[in-house]
Amino acid sequence: MSQEKNIYILSDKKVANTINLPMIEISYLPFEIDFSQYEALVFTSRNAIKSINSFSDSWKKIPSYVIAPQTAKTLEKLGGTLEYVGENGHGNDFAKEIECQLQGKKVLYLCGKKVVSNLFGILNDSGVLCEKEVVYETICKEYAQKLTLPKNSIIIFSSPSTLECFFKNISSWDTSYTAISIGKTTAQYFPKNITPLIPNQTSLDACVEIALGI
Repeated sequence: MSQEKNIYILSDKKVANTINLPMIEISYLPFEIDFSQYEALVFTSRNAIKSINSFSDSWKKIPSYVIAPQTAKTLEKLGGTLEYVGENGHGNDFAKEIECQLQGKKVLYLCGKKVVSNLFGILNDSGVLCEKEVVYETICKEYAQKLTLPKNSIIIFSSPSTLECFFKNISSWDTSYTAISIGKTTAQYFPKNITPLIPNQTSLDACVEIALGI
């Protein structure tokens, strides 16, 4: 039964049949941007959208290209102008999807301090006039004591940052644990002794679906 499974999501995102165990905290970074000079905005993170929205409303009229449906939901909820949603949720692939649409345009990529894809480089190499602005950073949450999870726990990792912060807070990795990575990029950051499962879609719901089927 799904109720008997200990399925952990390492954030405060609420998903049915899971336990929240936040590993990162987000710090919004102030910025000075004249959005009127850009023809398009690119987002690979909901946190980037939330950050700029906390400082300004002037971004909302500019067509936005976002990496995945969940990012699109955040953008639309905050009143942004959605132009395109990525098909598979992986940074480099997303860059390839949008490079032709953005060719010759002046574009702003809004991101976190740690970026794991080469989206910025791919867009510029393909003739997109892309600039980059760091608008948030992730910080590891520090628990008072090292964490020990129950045997056979299933842990969902949604980013390289959650992976890094998890291992800073866990007492040790038990071989009975199962790791699920939200995508191929995050999977590359796992220690060699851990092979994560990867869903076909880049979403927490897809990760939970795999977990429930174990």
